[in-house]
Amino acid sequence: MNRLVIDTAALRKNIAVIRKQADGTPVYAVVKGNGYGLGLVPFAKLLKEEGINHFAVTETADAAALRKAGLTDDEILMLTPVTDEDELKTLIENDIILTISSNNDAVYAAGVAEEMGVVAAVHIKLDTGMGRYGFYDYGDVASIYRFMQPLAVCGIYSHFHSAFSSKKATEAQYQQFCSFIKRLNDQGFETGTAHIANSSALFRHPDMKLDAVRVGSAFLGRLSFRGSFGLTKIGWAESPLTELRFLQVGSSVGYGAGYKVKKSTRIAVLPIGWYHGFGIEKGRDLWRIRDCIRGCLSLVKAALTRKKLYVTVNGKKARVLGHIGMVNTVIDVTNIDCAPGDMARLEINPLLAKGIEVEYR
Repeated sequence: MNRLVIDTAALRKNIAVIRKQADGTPVYAVVKGNGYGLGLVPFAKLLKEEGINHFAVTETADAAALRKAGLTDDEILMLTPVTDEDELKTLIENDIILTISSNNDAVYAAGVAEEMGVVAAVHIKLDTGMGRYGFYDYGDVASIYRFMQPLAVCGIYSHFHSAFSSKKATEAQYQQFCSFIKRLNDQGFETGTAHIANSSALFRHPDMKLDAVRVGSAFLGRLSFRGSFGLTKIGWAESPLTELRFLQVGSSVGYGAGYKVKKSTRIAVLPIGWYHGFGIEKGRDLWRIRDCIRGCLSLVKAALTRKKLYVTVNGKKARVLGHIGMVNTVIDVTNIDCAPGDMARLEINPLLAKGIEVEYR
């Protein structure tokens, strides 16, 4: 059976590093995408054990699942604006903080809260350059305070788009955010908890922590920039050897006959492939000149260095042969003492893993 293994000790260490870096500032643990692939509920429970009591989700079902799992007194922020009436009722009933990023969001949320006879806690989302959700106009935000009585604003936030790469752009966003907050405060509006720093900003721009930080990828030790900052990459896959056989000289391996056997080779087949997240990375979806150049340079480097992919079997490296299939991978075990059922260890990003049982060790 394939499984994604989470090193609990390493994860606890990462949490400690993050809390130390936050230096007393509350940490919102972002547990979107099934807890970044670590399993929503077990990940959240471990975070709580380590002193994290603020969470952020992007799905109504996830918010409800955390409450059902026993996180009854912890603060949970819904990062995605919601206008569906049933979802709003579920969120409000579960005491989830809503995100309001437009007048439409405010109208729907206020209407449902008023119908339920309650006041809903909300955070205001500002768009300082991410271009997804958020208010631009000061007057629209001020109207939430003035006219939306069923909504209680207890926080305000935005999101950095380049904290992992551009200091200039990050500082510009930060100043825009702080100026907006000051304008609201000068008019007597209480903005509550202000937060804009993500994982990258926490480590690269610690002076921008404000009242809280939102952390996701840093828990996995997988940052979008160079340097570990004391964090450890967590998560690897294990897959059993299901078939062992010899291939003779001239035999081919995989789709497109991507590998030709040059000498008698003992191979093993693993029932794991790109579908499960092995050998894949986040795709390129920007085609600016600089992005294309970076992509080309990366491919040239891989070609020049004849980059090869390996797994580990019984403590020894085994080279991957040919293309990785959807649910199968072939490896060279000619010089490895192994048998069917032995487990291979594979490098895999938990965020990209799917169809694999998660096991905490």
